[in-house]
Amino acid sequence: MLEVFSLLIIAIGVYAKVQKATDTVRDTFLIDPAVILIVVGVVMFFITFCGCIGALRENIRLLKTFSLSLTLVFLTQLAIAVLGFFYSDQTRDALGKFVKKAIVHYRDDLDLQNLMDYIQTEFQCCGWNNYTDWSWNPYFNCTQGNPSTERCAVPFSCCTPVPGEVVINTMCGFGAQTQNFLDATKSIYPAGCADKAVTWIESHLLLVGAMALGLALPQVAGIVLSQILISQIQDEIGSVL
Repeated sequence: MLEVFSLLIIAIGVYAKVQKATDTVRDTFLIDPAVILIVVGVVMFFITFCGCIGALRENIRLLKTFSLSLTLVFLTQLAIAVLGFFYSDQTRDALGKFVKKAIVHYRDDLDLQNLMDYIQTEFQCCGWNNYTDWSWNPYFNCTQGNPSTERCAVPFSCCTPVPGEVVINTMCGFGAQTQNFLDATKSIYPAGCADKAVTWIESHLLLVGAMALGLALPQVAGIVLSQILISQIQDEIGSVL
């Protein structure tokens, strides 16, 4: 079942990459959601294939490969969590660079555009540090020489919802960067997504812990069970010999 799911993820990633077929800048390749889906799908398929075939055929090499792969994935996740906790400033800087690229290529890559719109809508934020970060984007850049009609604007996902509004006003963020912080709060979310994300995590520590535990337990169970099966197969081989 997991093999089929992993193949489905790969297919979705490939389809999204082919359908997009844009001439985006190369430095967005590693943060392309379609590429991430393909990589995750390939890794999942390799691990689940080794585990499934290894268990069915009682192949010790495949089972050991499955166990080792799961162990590496688990240790990688653990290392990322630990480093993220102890080096929070560096983690924040790395995430900031990721968001900056997403902002710069907001109009060039539909996936990045949807990602930023989702983040800003869900966290009720705008930009990374604050709403003026949208000057990183050539279309929203607030310099006098920018000929874009969106100069000094922010995306509509930064805008505060208007009660009873049926049709979304996609121009609600126009001129927002020319306003001071207090004036901007009347129409957009002026706070940056960095502070909003930290606040969300701090207020949802139980949920974050449960999600981390939910990811770790199946992996640990798979490692333990595969080792038990390997031991049983080796015992059977030893008894026959």
